Amino acid sequence: MERQPVESTVIASIGYDAATGVLELEFHSGGVYRYFLVPPSVHRELVGAASIGQAFQSLVRDRYRTERLD
Repeated sequence: MERQPVESTVIASIGYDAATGVLELEFHSGGVYRYFLVPPSVHRELVGAASIGQAFQSLVRDRYRTERLD
């Protein structure tokens, strides 16, 4: 999945596949995670947020099935 860089102190890049609802986040700490069955509205809110890190905490973290990529 292709990710786009974002302005955030926590998240380096974000990718999203609307057909499958898979959200992929690369963190500045080096981890890459996939979140499953994420609605398009959550992706839009995340990338449009003034603070992507805070939006991640409230909209995504611990809300969707997650897989860490190696």
